[in-house]
Amino acid sequence: MGEVIGSDLRLAVVQLCSWIMLITAVSGAALGENWTAWRGPRGDGTSLEKNVPVRWSATENVMWKAPIPGKGHASPVVFDDRIFVVTAAEELDQRLLLCLDRKNGGVLWKRVVLKAPLEKLHTLNSHASSTPATDGEKVYVSFLDRDKMFVAAYDFDGNEVWSVRPGVFSSRHGYCSSPVLWKDKVLVNGDHDGPAYLTALQRDTGKTIWKTPRPNRTRSYCAPIVRHIDGRNQMILSGSLCVASYDPDTGKQHWIIDGPTEQYVASLVYNGELLFMTCGFPDRFVQAIRPNGSGNVTKTHVAWQREKDCAYVPSPISIGPYFLGVSDSGAATCYEAATGKILWRERLGPHFSASLVTANGLAYFLSDKGVMTIVKAGPKFEVLARNDIGEEMRASPAISNGQMFLRGVKNLYCISN
Repeated sequence: MGEVIGSDLRLAVVQLCSWIMLITAVSGAALGENWTAWRGPRGDGTSLEKNVPVRWSATENVMWKAPIPGKGHASPVVFDDRIFVVTAAEELDQRLLLCLDRKNGGVLWKRVVLKAPLEKLHTLNSHASSTPATDGEKVYVSFLDRDKMFVAAYDFDGNEVWSVRPGVFSSRHGYCSSPVLWKDKVLVNGDHDGPAYLTALQRDTGKTIWKTPRPNRTRSYCAPIVRHIDGRNQMILSGSLCVASYDPDTGKQHWIIDGPTEQYVASLVYNGELLFMTCGFPDRFVQAIRPNGSGNVTKTHVAWQREKDCAYVPSPISIGPYFLGVSDSGAATCYEAATGKILWRERLGPHFSASLVTANGLAYFLSDKGVMTIVKAGPKFEVLARNDIGEEMRASPAISNGQMFLRGVKNLYCISN
């Protein structure tokens, strides 16, 4: 009888261990995320993962390094075992979409999406600055075709599904309008120096679902974020001399705040209570905004505003009770999110273009020199690591399944523990 009981107990223990291993594996997999669009799955630079690398160099914790032809400032996007990158072969007037193997960085396929004359640029822009978006079935890209916005969809085998030109576009500083996915729609910002607009395209066909005029005919380069706030879906973006919220299903405007400046590049972030905006040109500001109300809420819904060492290009990050940003000239600032109180301000480097990302309570600041300063969010300035990979970088990082993907001016790096 004892042998039978012992055998049953051993079997129970084995079964229990198997269940524990299965639950652990499933939980671990659940922590991993695909980085599906500009600034990740939520459009705000946040990763829910806990095992993101903290230390690396040109030779340490680099899983692979893959050359990327041409030039582009767009971030990579990741879905399962595939990485998508856009670039411009300037000598051939071509805009390219590359699909890479996540395991080793090898090119699975390369497609010429558009062949058109190169548009004029600001010195800090590129001809491939719009980060793609993917839903796991198709990847969506956006470029400028002469005087028109060009948006296209490709399947995961590299076949073009559709391509459209949803509106005119004119800007002496070039083009950047990263697609944002919402339900069955592809949302695209058409702020430019002319009859500006926002538009939603049908994800399966590219057909225009709605097109909403923008008020001030002024260029901007911001991707919207979409959140359910105040009992309604809100597509919110800064640009065209305002910050405004729209219904992403219809394009109807919810509310608008005038100014505080003319041009915007950085994307908004939201911490569950306040929206945070940093801009711009010719004047630079940081604002915290209460995202409710209707109509013009300029005089009632700005919670706080600051005007020193504000970012124009790098998008900020929200981490718990803190809001962090870095100016283009390299001054990093941590604010108390609720009040705008400056907790610390430190100079990190000579110039920054990349937007911040965060994982596990840490803020990742990537300079144009390719130096990543990793700071613990909190009331005191605490640097955990400074990592120099030895290559200049303009693109914002991507995080997926415990790996960080960094795009340099010549190579794509997979950083892994």
